[in-house]
Amino acid sequence: MSRTTATLIGFTAVLMWAVLAALTAAAGRVPPFQLAAMTFLIGGLIGLATWPFRPHVLKQMPGDWRVWALGVGGLFGYHFVYFTAIRSAPPVEVSLLAYLWPLFLVAFSALLPGERLKWNHIIGVVIGLLGAVLVISRGQSLAFIRGFGLGHALGFACAIIWASYSVLSRRFGQVSSDVVAGFCLITSALALLCHLLFETTVWPATMGQWLAILGPGLLPVGAAFYTWDLGVKRGDIMALGASSYASPLLSTLVLIVSGLAPFHWSVIAACLLITIGAVIAAKDMLFRRLR
Repeated sequence: MSRTTATLIGFTAVLMWAVLAALTAAAGRVPPFQLAAMTFLIGGLIGLATWPFRPHVLKQMPGDWRVWALGVGGLFGYHFVYFTAIRSAPPVEVSLLAYLWPLFLVAFSALLPGERLKWNHIIGVVIGLLGAVLVISRGQSLAFIRGFGLGHALGFACAIIWASYSVLSRRFGQVSSDVVAGFCLITSALALLCHLLFETTVWPATMGQWLAILGPGLLPVGAAFYTWDLGVKRGDIMALGASSYASPLLSTLVLIVSGLAPFHWSVIAACLLITIGAVIAAKDMLFRRLR
């Protein structure tokens, strides 16, 4: 598989994450840890579903505890910290801080063997960040400028966790992406434990809400983690990082089209900034393909 193909496969995760907010909103009043337990269970099962047809997969599961610590720490750690953060700070501000992860991913990946941070990566990811700020904040001033609290610090930690998980996954590039099924199942079990400790169970009230839970389990909390794993291990990780700012923009567009959010001028400005940033960051890959 070529580097470009792996990058494009990894980018499908960004596309799938774009529908997560709309599907979560359609899931009703299901608490976050309960929702995570249900969707990660589905995400793990879709990976396991192929194993009977590929008996060699189980034998290839890594015995290195570091692989499992990284995978579970990345998936469960990110969601645990994020859900904790939005309990003590405005969700918009937490999301903005959490979406610093593409910036950190590009910076951290410069430390990987064979990778080199270039001017276009830096410029592209900063322009993309400006677009993300616009689309998440809707052009409004944010309270954390006046007061940075625990929730904001946890949102910042989310960015570090996901960027670190993505970059360190490259160090285990020989490990098959099938291992993500195990990460998802363990994350589901830990999320269930947190749900039982901290939340009251609320089941979906309609068939539409059940389908809204099935959707994330199949795509943004399921297939997306498999394709992202492949992309960060074999693709252009810096181009992936910069293009990931498309996720909050596309998510907002999905919410607008579905009637869950009003249109705002900041969406157009963010679209231009994120597109320009992604093209600049990925210029080597894009123009090499053209040549």
